[in-house]
Amino acid sequence: MNCLDELENISIHILREAYANFKNLGMLWSMGKDSTVLLWLTRKAFFGHVPFPLIHIDTKYKIPEMIAYRDQLVREWHLPMIIGINEEALAAKTTFPDGQVDHLTCCRLLKTEALTNTINGTGVRFRFNHTSGAYEREVNPEPFHGIIAGARADEEGSRSKERYFSPRDIRNEWDVGDQPPEFWNQFKTDFAPGTNVRIHPLLDWTELNIWEYIERENIPTVSLYYNHGDGKRYRSLGCYPCTFPVESEARTVAEIVEELRSGKFSKIAERSGRAQDAEDGGGLETLRREGYM
Repeated sequence: MNCLDELENISIHILREAYANFKNLGMLWSMGKDSTVLLWLTRKAFFGHVPFPLIHIDTKYKIPEMIAYRDQLVREWHLPMIIGINEEALAAKTTFPDGQVDHLTCCRLLKTEALTNTINGTGVRFRFNHTSGAYEREVNPEPFHGIIAGARADEEGSRSKERYFSPRDIRNEWDVGDQPPEFWNQFKTDFAPGTNVRIHPLLDWTELNIWEYIERENIPTVSLYYNHGDGKRYRSLGCYPCTFPVESEARTVAEIVEELRSGKFSKIAERSGRAQDAEDGGGLETLRREGYM
């Protein structure tokens, strides 16, 4: 068995364990490479079916191609899609693009607060209706007890402290020092009432593993990841006012794989183009303790 087969098997096992142990389960899908690989693995784990809602926290500042890609796959793969939005912050224009707050505060409002309220059922949620072909506002949405996410330990410092099954409290806050031990393939899935659990099936994958798997499985991705002639491409995707490309000549998946194998980015953080990371001292631990993805 090669490395990708072993990683795939572990991820599928985690996905099935999550489905078997949590009543109301959802999965975050940012349209980035990691969560799209996670979506692909989910369809494999459940024989082409996605048995729980996908959740996208829409800041309304995503790069337009990402939204077009989302809606195309939702229709083509008949995906159960929910969108969470902090309408109050957007209406009040308390955002970085409107010049009212800094990057971190904007992320807290449009991502962390929106995610927390989407999870607990108190926020604004829209669900895609495949009959009407439109997103429709949910009435009295139920809270989620478990959230599957595409976090990888190698991507950013605070994520290396995660577990496959990682508890959050009733406010969606993360106590880094209170994580359950995980030995071999033994996982804690029984938590106290009111606990929201994050599930991380990609925890032990690397950036290179992700791109090797995309190449092997021929997974469709947004074209923002590739150089289109200007010598630049995105390595990590976020909101367009706060996310910047890196210098790269890679125009295909194979060329990205070769670029990563060469060690070109070995001393450059994967999220170095994300403004909120720079403002938080190069990491996301402050935001993630508060419930960020």
